[in-house]
Amino acid sequence: MDFALELKGKVAYDVTIDPGVFIFDDRKFDLTTYFNTPKERNQDEEKYLRSVSSHWDREITEGSAPPPPEKKKPTTLKEQLLNGTFGILLGHFINNAEPTNEATVVEVHTKDRVITVSLAEAKEAVLGFSLNGKPLKEDGPVHFYYGDGRNQAQPIKHVRAFIVK
Repeated sequence: MDFALELKGKVAYDVTIDPGVFIFDDRKFDLTTYFNTPKERNQDEEKYLRSVSSHWDREITEGSAPPPPEKKKPTTLKEQLLNGTFGILLGHFINNAEPTNEATVVEVHTKDRVITVSLAEAKEAVLGFSLNGKPLKEDGPVHFYYGDGRNQAQPIKHVRAFIVK
């Protein structure tokens, strides 16, 4: 099975999506709690950029310093990554591909069917890439969840490509 996905069509740049490296992406989130917690989805990327910028500014003005002591967490980061269920927003990749002005929909191509969603809905969609710490080898490489979580129990599986039209 090929684990790389393509995002192409009416975009300025074709994007190859490799779910194998999402585990290292700071934009990933816990998929088990994502749909049950209130959030401001449109500002996720802005919050990330602000936190990185403030860290950079602090490094420049104060110099490097050891991180403050943290309260002991019940599990280590390694344990969380080895046992976690994670997802990432498809919108990050769509924005990087820069859809043209004519683009209105995204086709989600799976092993045996094509699902069409609006461009706005695709930007809010979630790609699940890890289940209990394991990549989705059997029915992956990603699962497609609508942003509102309406298919949380029955995600679209066997996703192969995204075509912007």
